[in-house]
Amino acid sequence: MADGVATGIRHGEIVNWSGQGIACPRVRFPELKEWPETRRPGVYFLFGSDNEGRDAAYVGEAEDVFDRVKNHVQEKEFWNEVIAFTSKDDNLTKAHVRYLEAQLHDLACKAGRYAVQNSNTPQEANLPRGDRDAMKEFVEDVRVLLGVFGHRLLEPLSLKPVPPSAPAQAEHSELYTDTSGNSEANLVFYLRVGGISARAVRGDEGLVVLSGSEAALDNAESLSGGYKAHKERLIAEGIVEASGAKLRFTRDYPFSSPSQAAAIIVGYSINGRDAWKTESGRTYNEVENEQTLQLPEIGSAS
Repeated sequence: MADGVATGIRHGEIVNWSGQGIACPRVRFPELKEWPETRRPGVYFLFGSDNEGRDAAYVGEAEDVFDRVKNHVQEKEFWNEVIAFTSKDDNLTKAHVRYLEAQLHDLACKAGRYAVQNSNTPQEANLPRGDRDAMKEFVEDVRVLLGVFGHRLLEPLSLKPVPPSAPAQAEHSELYTDTSGNSEANLVFYLRVGGISARAVRGDEGLVVLSGSEAALDNAESLSGGYKAHKERLIAEGIVEASGAKLRFTRDYPFSSPSQAAAIIVGYSINGRDAWKTESGRTYNEVENEQTLQLPEIGSAS
């Protein structure tokens, strides 16, 4: 932290990585003029909110990042933070950063967490095989450091079932694991109310409702205004779409709590901790309590 303030200008590096990241609030952008790290080729992200209140981001590249972002101060109103990535050894060329921009833009669109503001799809530059491999490693470090700076723009949500060949175990049909290869499986929870059927798993960001899950088309008066607005946003963004007399999730989507997920799905206030159940009938609340009780007491012998 340049001045010891977490919301100010921050500089980040990863051990043995030739890259570096600089995060800066818009109001302090002029100070970056004195940062030589921003006066070289690199890629950058602008973060803010769009006209509908959604998280929004723009992905760009430049031979001089500071000069390019300076133009965006006048051209783009939505952003309130810029995060730039450049190289410490001056080995990034214009072709490299064009390749990075295309890769990062593609990952941001696939993740679907932010409304990407680019009006055109960046095109990859032609690079030798060795350079392409090096840039793919650079992209992975950008993803990690971007998350440390507080933005999961490039983080996928997708989940997949455990392969049928996996060893048999209790409630095996309820187990899911994420596409990152995490071997720790998650129980699948089901919500079956009034002809609506939905599936979800717990994740780092809350309860992730899985693609293909159903939701009610209409809402009851008891559903809070905030939940109604959230549901309308999901429809507007295409995360849920009409499917006959119901709605259907087109991709996996995280909710902050089981009750929020359940209420938005069924269209009225409901206790999600009791409504979400495993295939064997255990409620979300029961599963969480069981796992908590299994934790060792502080100070007990291992």
